[in-house]
This record gives sequence, C-alpha cells and structure tokens, in this order.
Amino acid sequence: MEEVRRALQRRRRALLRAAGGLLLGAASPLLRAQAQPQPQESLPLLKLPLPAPVEAASGGVPGGSVQFIGTATVVLRVGPFTLLTDPNFLHKGEHAHLGYGIHSPRLTDPAMDVEQLPPLDAVLLSHYHGDHFDEVAERRLDKLLPVISTPHAVRQLAERGSRSLHGLATWQAIELEKGAARLRITAMPARHGPPVVHAALPPTMGSLVELLAPGGTPAWRLYISGDTLVYDELAEIPKRYPDIDLALLHLGGTRLFGVLLTMDAQQGVQALQLIEPRRAIPIHNDDYPVFKSSLEDFLAAARAAGLQDKVQVLRPGERFNFTVPAERWR
Repeated sequence: MEEVRRALQRRRRALLRAAGGLLLGAASPLLRAQAQPQPQESLPLLKLPLPAPVEAASGGVPGGSVQFIGTATVVLRVGPFTLLTDPNFLHKGEHAHLGYGIHSPRLTDPAMDVEQLPPLDAVLLSHYHGDHFDEVAERRLDKLLPVISTPHAVRQLAERGSRSLHGLATWQAIELEKGAARLRITAMPARHGPPVVHAALPPTMGSLVELLAPGGTPAWRLYISGDTLVYDELAEIPKRYPDIDLALLHLGGTRLFGVLLTMDAQQGVQALQLIEPRRAIPIHNDDYPVFKSSLEDFLAAARAAGLQDKVQVLRPGERFNFTVPAERWR
C-alpha cells in the first residue's frame, strides 16, 4: 500500500501541474475539453475521410463481424470499415507494463499476430496502458494508421512516432467517411477505478460505434465499455443512446494492491442491466494474473440474473457475424 500511496502522490502533483497549465492557457484545446466536459451539442464533430472501397457499393443491407483476438483486442468489421481495438499482441510469458514499475505476464497467446491482420482503417484505443497498446503494437503497426483515443493517449503516441492521432473528449464524436459510407465513433464516459485511485491511472474512455444509414440515422450501434467500473455517469449512456445492438464489456475484475480497477462478474451484470444491449460479448478476462474475476464467474452471474441469453462468448479467433436490420437501412 506504500507504493500505491506514493503513486497517488506523484499523480496528484502531475494533476496540479496540469491544472496550473490550464489556468495559464497553456494546455491544448483537447485537454481543456477533457478537463471541462461540455454538452454533446457544443463539441465539434471531427471528420476523417478514408479511401473509398475499390468495389462498387452493392446497394444491399450491410453487415459485419466482431473477431476476438484476445484481452480487449478485436477486429471489428462494420459495412466497409475495419477497425482494430486496444491492440495487445504480446505472447504468453511476455510482460505488459502497467505503470509505476509494475509488470504483469500474459497468460495467453493472441489469436493472430500484427502481420496477419486485415487492412485496417483505424485503431480504436480505450486508453494508453501496456495491456491495451503494447510494445509489439508500437513497433509493428503503421505509424500513419489513424488512432482514435483519449487526449492523454494521443499525446503518448505522438511522442512515440504515430502521425494520425485523434483525441476525443467525453461525448465528442468523429465520423469516418469511406465513399458514401459513414461510421460515427463517440467517446463514452469511463472511470478506471474508484474515486481518487483512478486519478493515478491513465484516463480511459468507452466508445459508441454507429453505422449511419444513407439518410444519416444510426442503423446499427455497438457499445465498447473500455476499462471502467460501473458508476453514476454510465447511466447517461442509455438515455442518450438507447437501442444498442451489441456491447463489448471489458471485464476481468482487475485488481492491483487489492483495489478493483475494471468490472468484475457482478459489475458486468450491472452494466448489462444498465446499458440493455440486445447482445453482449465479454472480453478482457483470463489473460493476465491481475484479472481476478474469470469469464466463468461472469457467465455464472449472468445465469443467476436470467441474462444468459444476451451473452455471446467468443474464444480467441472466433467471430460473431451480424447484419443490419433492413428496415433501418434507408
């Protein structure tokens, strides 16, 4: 606990220095947006044009898939867009750096390596942590590949040579455009630990991914929790964004020095009840010894709550396919 106390003191000093910069006007606009969350309607909408697909659009109803790679890493295909989330490509026995000199060995292998990935349009990163953007990703991913994340994460990646970085404040959105196709990504609230403790950890965000129909309305919605606990601000998500088709829940019940930092089985069930997605895929569990709440724990808790039919389990390498409902694609 002495290490935790010292870590918190260091983080508090850093926060005070950042606050001083804000008062002096030295911080970037993105940092100011993060420090002082604004209503959704007042935040600028970023645009990210991408190369249009070579193939002509079929005009049919689009579909997509979620392929689980391991930890919180998935390959997400939505219509013509392909995203990679939280790239963690360390192999079994290799160590992830968790900050403050703490390392944790990986217990599993990823379902594929970086070189086996399909062509990507962007990386969607919940936060900058060693089990979410590891040294393998830092070395082997294209530095020109767009990365969408927190303002803190994009600053860290800029120092490491990435060149297409897009930081989002909570409720801020970015639209990816590929020909006539549009995919909107909105930053959702998340808190990586209980009050005070979360300030010593990298800021994190959840994400809402929406494929927009030709008329501009959302045709399909995916919620990604990011590393978070269930807390009051999450209740705003279903108020603003009902009818979520699929959720990826970062679980695992991560604990450091006995402190819970990500949702465990019981909180995962609470998130299901709060967000009310049509289906949920549990990820971010069983990959590191700091994950103390197993996938089986969550499945048992979901059964006890009568929610087992909403849960879709993917083992590494497995894929969940979906099709946008035809009545929404207009």
